[in-house]
Amino acid sequence: MSFSESKRVVLGMSGGVDSSVAAKLLKEQGYEVIGVTLKVWEEEDDTSVSKRWQERGCCKVGMARHVSELLGISHRVIDTRERFQKGVIEDFIGGYLQGTTPNPCVRCNERVKFGGLFQVADELGADYIATGHYANIKHDQGGTPFLVRGKDAKKDQSY
Repeated sequence: MSFSESKRVVLGMSGGVDSSVAAKLLKEQGYEVIGVTLKVWEEEDDTSVSKRWQERGCCKVGMARHVSELLGISHRVIDTRERFQKGVIEDFIGGYLQGTTPNPCVRCNERVKFGGLFQVADELGADYIATGHYANIKHDQGGTPFLVRGKDAKKDQSY
């Protein structure tokens, strides 16, 4: 029996290259991969501001679903629109009005993304959580994992 046999992984899938490659690699290693995409915007017509932003931003539901189908893995969409609006957008606007430029990705990771992935992993009895983030993982003295900077500081996504 290999180390990864029967192990279930919840994978945060944005629809981009990094999480798609992570899905492929995990599946090739024998993990049961469950792709999870966070729905952060209302899906509207092609001319809406949110639709144009979504095409350039993260969490492309359609692309993540398509990649999941190609790889033969299950895929779920989690509605996080309200949490994203309150925890990321409103905070960003408030900070911007006060003369700061908050990083929405940092806010999303800490307030929406990782909490949502842990919740789904718990509901599905998953053994692991994975993302396509470019970062390293370390463990504190109690064994709790945390993200630290990747080897290439220019590509780091440990925020």
